[in-house]
Amino acid sequence: MARFRTRLALLGSAAALTVGALVPAQLAGAPSAAAADRQWVALGDSYTAGVIPAAGDVFEVPRDGCERTDRSYPQTIDRDLGSLFDLTNVSCGAATIENVTDTPQEPIGRHLPPFSEDPDYPFPAVPPQSEAVGSDTDVITVGVGGNTLGFGEILTKCAELGAGSDGDGTPCKDELAASVPGRLGKVSEEYDRMLTVLHERAPQAKILTVGYPTVIPEDTTKCDVGDLTQFGPITRGDLDWLRQDVLEPLNQTIEKSTGTQDAASFVDLYDSSRNHSVCDSGKWVEGILTPPAQLSFVHPNALGHRNAADHVEEALLNTLD
Repeated sequence: MARFRTRLALLGSAAALTVGALVPAQLAGAPSAAAADRQWVALGDSYTAGVIPAAGDVFEVPRDGCERTDRSYPQTIDRDLGSLFDLTNVSCGAATIENVTDTPQEPIGRHLPPFSEDPDYPFPAVPPQSEAVGSDTDVITVGVGGNTLGFGEILTKCAELGAGSDGDGTPCKDELAASVPGRLGKVSEEYDRMLTVLHERAPQAKILTVGYPTVIPEDTTKCDVGDLTQFGPITRGDLDWLRQDVLEPLNQTIEKSTGTQDAASFVDLYDSSRNHSVCDSGKWVEGILTPPAQLSFVHPNALGHRNAADHVEEALLNTLD
């Protein structure tokens, strides 16, 4: 299996994660760095950039507010496969599909009042991420769509409504369900356009679209209503709705758009992370808070990024075939 091949090729990745310092892999039979060096551009939102402390440290000085962390999956892969791929990582927390395609973004860093104040805020605007892609780009990874859907906004509203319902019913579904088809339609339209723009900028590049991991378990009795290290006051009924009618269709929409492009492939993170949701003991995604009191607002931790790295690495290696 290709996944097994990847595991064999990456020496010491599991141990390296434990100590937080991954060693570049020596791939048996791989071409020399000079012969095999390929230009890779990583695009995406906070699920690519890392953003939260549980996904590592922000490494860029001075900060640009995009909050790329050193244990996010692009940086993890760069340590694993840096002899094969030359990484340009322009992913940015809070990015929308349009911010990838052609709209400059004003990064927010960790400025989320009233929860947190960022001393470096406001940050200068950053260019559309697609500007990092050029005719010499060999492979593009892109993980985006959740902010265009408005998942953060929906999550916040579900918490607000759940707090007023004593944990019962589906108050969020009742208020927001009618808006979801339109939101998904917007994601589909903008994702199609983004892929077209990326192909125009790099006609020879392979595009790897990266889906979102499992956030909510199939069995929501695992989730303790009111626990801020999980989903806080969001009701179990609304969590079921969010999983079935919002998050799973988001991945399906991205995969469907990807299928319209001959040079694009979808990287699925959902199935491999099913037992590592916010409510599982071995979580790969943090809840609203990471203990003791760090705002994480439902983002992958370093283990989640390691899993993403495994799957994206496999897809990257397949582009060498």
